[in-house]
Amino acid sequence: MSFEVINKVLTPEEVRQLIPVPEHLKVIKMKRDEEIRKVLSGEDSRFILIIGPCSAHDPDAVLTYIERLAKVQEQVKDKLILVPRVYTNKPRTTGEGYKGLMHQPNPLETPNVTEGIKIMRKMQLKVLESTHLTAADEMLYPSNLGYVSDLLSYIAVGARSVENQKHRLTASGIDVAVGLKNPTSGDIGVMLNSVKAAQISHEIIHEGHEVKTSGNPFAHAILRGAVNQYGRNIPNYHYEDLRYVSKKYEERGLQNPSVIVDCNHANSMKQYREQPRIAHEVLRNMNYSESIRKLIKGLMIESYLVEGTQPVTGSVFGQSITDGCLGWDASEKLIYEIASQV
Repeated sequence: MSFEVINKVLTPEEVRQLIPVPEHLKVIKMKRDEEIRKVLSGEDSRFILIIGPCSAHDPDAVLTYIERLAKVQEQVKDKLILVPRVYTNKPRTTGEGYKGLMHQPNPLETPNVTEGIKIMRKMQLKVLESTHLTAADEMLYPSNLGYVSDLLSYIAVGARSVENQKHRLTASGIDVAVGLKNPTSGDIGVMLNSVKAAQISHEIIHEGHEVKTSGNPFAHAILRGAVNQYGRNIPNYHYEDLRYVSKKYEERGLQNPSVIVDCNHANSMKQYREQPRIAHEVLRNMNYSESIRKLIKGLMIESYLVEGTQPVTGSVFGQSITDGCLGWDASEKLIYEIASQV
């Protein structure tokens, strides 16, 4: 066994110094962070919509998409908080395939993590600077969080990572909202165990230091559906599923009970055009149950400029090279429909 050294990577602190966040943008981010926290605590009745590409492989297309999103945000600001998905690391089930912008700044070239880290940070900063929207990203690797943590208002822990101790304990030291997905098996107990772990304090190693985390009271659950032992997708956004999760949340006595429903992945059986139907069903369920209404704080939607997906070698501007996404027209229509119902 051996590890071939390719390059010495800059530390998160060094990268933050190299590509700093201007003070006026820090203020905007702090305001957005607080708005999202207030939704999760129930102080703000608005609805969170985490929406954007499956993976952010092209910074120019991502920025074009979010500039459009920012215009819509202004129209729905009294009802919705739009959080653009800017996912720069991608989990791969078998370890094969495109692993995200941080690994491959150019999907057609060999990996270059050193350059990818800089491009990743510059993209997140450009999004904030140009649109005043702060983004969501997945914490696929806790050791990489520091490269962009001061630019994000929402962090997701994926289905394959949610049982990992490092992810859960790192989440407990993050000062923005962290959503923890149910594992691919769909085990709700595992998901709520992870929420509990993220809400309490721990002593861990972080960025080369022994630290004590504060505990994150805004750690919460994301329902993304499951896959059973036969490889079949099992949705968990239906009325009975939401009532069950509400009951389990109450039994655990967790802080700020909150659920975001992921309308794609196993909930849609990766049929991206099903996302509007799923979103509308969740909204209807909220009208049938007060406990569901209090629990559901938002939705996740995979959306881009052009609907569908293309191969990594494709050249369509603003179309996903990973999971299929709704196109812009359908996405814009759905945002206004959601705003009219919450």
